[in-house]
Amino acid sequence: MTNLRIFSLWTTLTWGAAILVGIPVFVVLSYIFTPSSELWSHLFATVLPRYVANSLWLMLGVGSGTLLLGVATAWLVTMTRFPGHRFFEWALLIPLAIPAYVIAFTYTGLLEYSGPIQTMLRDWFGWRSASDYWFPQIRSLWGAIIMMTLVFFPYVYMLARASFLEQSATVLEASRTLGCGAWKSFFLVALPLARPGIAGGLALVLMETLNDFGTVDFFAVDTFSTGIYRTWLGMGNVAAAAQLGAVMMLFIFSLILLERWSRGMSKTERSSRADRIASRHTLSGWQGMAASLVCALPVFFGFFLPVAAMGYWTITTWDFVDSRFFAMAYNSFALAGLAAFVAVIVAVILAYGHRLQPSRGKSIALRFASLGYAIPGAIIALGVMIPFTYLDNIAANFFREHWNISTGQLFTGTWLALIFAYLVRFLSVSLNTVEASLAKITPNMDGAARTLGHSASSTLMKVHAPLMRGSLFTALILVFVDVMKELPATFMMRPFGLETLAIRSYEMANDGFLIQSASSSLAIVAVGIIPVILITLAIRGSRAAH
Repeated sequence: MTNLRIFSLWTTLTWGAAILVGIPVFVVLSYIFTPSSELWSHLFATVLPRYVANSLWLMLGVGSGTLLLGVATAWLVTMTRFPGHRFFEWALLIPLAIPAYVIAFTYTGLLEYSGPIQTMLRDWFGWRSASDYWFPQIRSLWGAIIMMTLVFFPYVYMLARASFLEQSATVLEASRTLGCGAWKSFFLVALPLARPGIAGGLALVLMETLNDFGTVDFFAVDTFSTGIYRTWLGMGNVAAAAQLGAVMMLFIFSLILLERWSRGMSKTERSSRADRIASRHTLSGWQGMAASLVCALPVFFGFFLPVAAMGYWTITTWDFVDSRFFAMAYNSFALAGLAAFVAVIVAVILAYGHRLQPSRGKSIALRFASLGYAIPGAIIALGVMIPFTYLDNIAANFFREHWNISTGQLFTGTWLALIFAYLVRFLSVSLNTVEASLAKITPNMDGAARTLGHSASSTLMKVHAPLMRGSLFTALILVFVDVMKELPATFMMRPFGLETLAIRSYEMANDGFLIQSASSSLAIVAVGIIPVILITLAIRGSRAAH
């Protein structure tokens, strides 16, 4: 009877947490069925075609660029040996540490008319004004595509490399004995076998592209993210913003299906994997130099050059690292720390509740609750603010009628609403980590603990928690870093007067103070390196185990 009560308690907690986190998604999707023929006619006649076209061009451009860079570099460092290949194995991941909006601010500072590049060219060639020469406009659709490609290609690189590492040497050697050269074996054998992993990486890239707000807003490229922001906060039309968000989610769901399909295909491919990995082919002479150059260029332009520029600008504008800077850093760390702690607690409730009484319904609820990572921050913000505003109105009416008290905003524009938005957005990060850790603990340990008189909660605290300590810390760090870098939800939902490092970087860049924004951007990048180190260590560990 006691066990039944405990299971009911955990089941209630699991379903309650899953439904609570899923509410914002339900809210936005519900607007699909809201009748609004006039609204849609207006959107079709004005902004919708531009939002769709720009979003598709961005996805096409960033997808093509990341595929080219990610697959080529993954193949080179996995299947060949050339000068510096061990360095590039991990170095190709570090552009992930830079948010897309930060690299956009940095390159704009480098390439704008008053920046060092154009100033140097004018000094060299004696040009006196912009009319004397042509220079590519960085603040454009193509500029946004290049910026996002430089920081998103590691997603494709990471998963493509994992796929290449898992390929059987026997299959590749068989293709060689049939007369295929290195390039022909790559295109006819290795690339098709790695296709599921590459598709998974591409889906992640496209989700990040749709999620981006800072880059496209700064470059004045109208997409769904900027459209939701302008429709909601600029025009004050919540219904139209929600319907734009609902249309955008159709794109997201198609990408989720692509990612799920790639996972299914990966399992199929792994079932036929041999126990011997392919040997590396040595590249020497000009071939080795060319391979080093191909890997060096994205690392240099995607990390070292922008970080060096930010470091130099931070030194030259050191006065901006003042008490206000540290107050913003405190806000960023406090928000990220609280959100990470809550996300790990909720992830443990969901994963452990499902482990105690697994069911298909609960499994679907968990997957739905973890959809937030695929949904752009602008939509999450909208989905959180609509019900919170409704609660605010109910509370205000109640207190006014009964006690003639004006309550103001109890939910919207508070840290509570912001942390809840972070929870919805990044729960998937902590949930996947906790689920993977729990799966490594054999159910026999649960049974042994129960025979010794431990309850389900006691088993979690005294048996599972010590074994999961490392994974829980990893989940905490990953969510912490994601919240530090997050911009759209923070920008749209922040309490009045609250400033964070991401907000400071964005606002100063938008006001034209690109060099002065470097210190905030550099602090975000420094924190962003932590998960890259964790990923690198995990890959090395898995390879050593293999």
